[in-house]
Amino acid sequence: VQLQASGGGLEQAGGSLRLVCAASGRFFNLYGVGWFRQAPGMEREFVAGINWSGTTTYYADSVKGRFTVSRDNAKNTSFLEMNSLNAEDTAIYYCAADRTRRVNVKTAPREYDFWGHGTQVTVSS
Repeated sequence: VQLQASGGGLEQAGGSLRLVCAASGRFFNLYGVGWFRQAPGMEREFVAGINWSGTTTYYADSVKGRFTVSRDNAKNTSFLEMNSLNAEDTAIYYCAADRTRRVNVKTAPREYDFWGHGTQVTVSS
């Protein structure tokens, strides 16, 4: 599976962005998807995730209530809707796929098998 995140850009505080993770290859519909971000000088951190069927989602406390993760298995795509953006959301955002078919969502980067190139999100205050 190859992944590509897109949709990042420059946004004002309080604004919204929608990130898209497009997957190519087989079996994406059986994989969990995680969204991560990495700010300069910081470790990569979990943002949100969704299991293979879309029935389970999980969010980092810092984005809960502002971000929404979803997926469209028919289109091999996952989305991250980001609202009420603030300067602390500035980072490179990555999507990743976990090839184990689980009900729950993994949160550690090492638990994901496939990674895409990131997309830069910059929020101006």
